Amino acid sequence: MANNNLARAESNEQTPTHLETWENVKKALCKELGDDVFSSWFGRAQLDEFRDGTAFLSVPTAFLKQWIQTHYATHLERCWKAECSDVHRIAVSVRSPMRKMPPEPAKKPKQAARRVDEPLISESPQSEKDFLKPTNAQGFSGSLLDRRMTFDTFVDGNPNALATAAARQVSASANKNLSAFNPLYIHASVGHGKTHLLQAIAWEAQGKEVLYLTAEHFMYRFVAALKSQSALAFKDRLRGIDLLIIDDLQFLQGPQMQKEFCHTLDALIDGARQVVVAADRPPHELEALNERIRSRLAGGLLVEIENPDYDLRRGILERRIDMVRVACPGFHVPDDVLSYIAANVTTNGRDLEGAINRLLAHHQLAETPITMDMAELKLRDLIRSHEQRQVKVEDIQKLVCKQYNVSKQDLLSARRTRSIVWPRQIAMFLCKAMTPRSLPEIGKRFGDRDHTTVLHAVRKVEDLVGRDETIAREIETLKRELSE
Repeated sequence: MANNNLARAESNEQTPTHLETWENVKKALCKELGDDVFSSWFGRAQLDEFRDGTAFLSVPTAFLKQWIQTHYATHLERCWKAECSDVHRIAVSVRSPMRKMPPEPAKKPKQAARRVDEPLISESPQSEKDFLKPTNAQGFSGSLLDRRMTFDTFVDGNPNALATAAARQVSASANKNLSAFNPLYIHASVGHGKTHLLQAIAWEAQGKEVLYLTAEHFMYRFVAALKSQSALAFKDRLRGIDLLIIDDLQFLQGPQMQKEFCHTLDALIDGARQVVVAADRPPHELEALNERIRSRLAGGLLVEIENPDYDLRRGILERRIDMVRVACPGFHVPDDVLSYIAANVTTNGRDLEGAINRLLAHHQLAETPITMDMAELKLRDLIRSHEQRQVKVEDIQKLVCKQYNVSKQDLLSARRTRSIVWPRQIAMFLCKAMTPRSLPEIGKRFGDRDHTTVLHAVRKVEDLVGRDETIAREIETLKRELSE
């Protein structure tokens, strides 16, 4: 009996350790690859199990699995080994909507509690019925639609009021064979509710020819059509859609892909078919898109979802807790803890949901009540004491040019003299450290350079800052000026 108790205790200690290791790995990947690249390829990855030196990760699509294994296996392995010396292998699989749970240790009590906790931490659906992959008369199966992402479950408030009203109007008009605000373009930072609104539109207009696609899925379908020599049929079917919804447009890459998307956009809008698009920035800031697409999108209604205020954050927390209580009725968060989280976790809705998931995990695994002390300890990395000033790439380039007596043309040029290369590397380092731009986006803003060039610059400056006090003070001075 004593051995069984010890085994249970060790199991309960390992689970949060590996989950926390995975959180650290994700932070390292995000820092190395940039927010946009990380969100695109790793945002939906989750740790299913750690067993016998192997980290078992899962992603929702085969395309994501293949892309990660082809392009980011080295990054993933390096970050894992930096956090956990015990890892010898990383396995990536495709999870089904109703995925199997990892095998439980023998005689482990409270198996049901762990099963409740698993989907809440990973954000995977609780059952197969939660997801639908609709196929319309045009022969398209779109990206997965989550049944829980409807207007009824969307938490609205002042920051998203206009976007919500526009989305409702578009779905209502689509059901009457009309187009409204065409195209509707919704932009916001990660975790502000863009995807929820887009899927809510798709659910409301299910009686029509609706196609909801992520930019990733659009590219995948187009490449598959080219390989199967059915590109013409693909284009014809796509232009027969009544309502086309494209999510995460910022990830649409490649001249041929953008050309086809632009032709589709023109055909649908000119034919009074509704188009809804979401991205993390307004069209004029999507430098990777060609000018014609940006101009076409800017001609519709542009709506921004602003950062959530206190009331909206509180509403998101309360809605998340209500969802948790369906599966875990005994879960309770004191009002003072709820107010503390709403006041201090100010970034986005995903961090708010992550805060509740984290409290739930520690509550169930440690079997302790949720208190203010517990919340302050477990959520300390999510807390932001103040909002930092938003620094732009142009601000950094301007200050560096002034500080080092070079022109912006020099920074963007191919010149490789020391007097130009060093200021350019510092500017790239500051862009990575002080803006949300990804490495490819930064390279684009510095003369269309490759992301590996930016990464080299960042690592070089980081290394020198750690070894040279003069350079460290120099960088801190620049950061202080940019923040003021």
